[in-house]
Amino acid sequence: MNKVETKERGNRKERVGVVTSDVQNKTIVVEVIRRTPHQLYKKVIKVKKKYTAHDEENVAKLGDTVKISETRPLSKNKRWRLLEVISHAE
Repeated sequence: MNKVETKERGNRKERVGVVTSDVQNKTIVVEVIRRTPHQLYKKVIKVKKKYTAHDEENVAKLGDTVKISETRPLSKNKRWRLLEVISHAE
């Protein structure tokens, strides 16, 4: 009996951020802002980080709020892919 085993994907990180650039073809730049306490002074500060994400259908536009997920390396800098557009910019 050959039993087909399906391997389940591991846990993938997900982030929600705002698209800051959509100039490149099939690529967006997403800025994610998180709030974290300062290591020494304990004041809550905003930390910004930009992620380059793969957008296969060029759906996301500048200013959209999107959800991205971690994936295998797609290019030199792309390690994230677009999951969904949460809201469009006005």
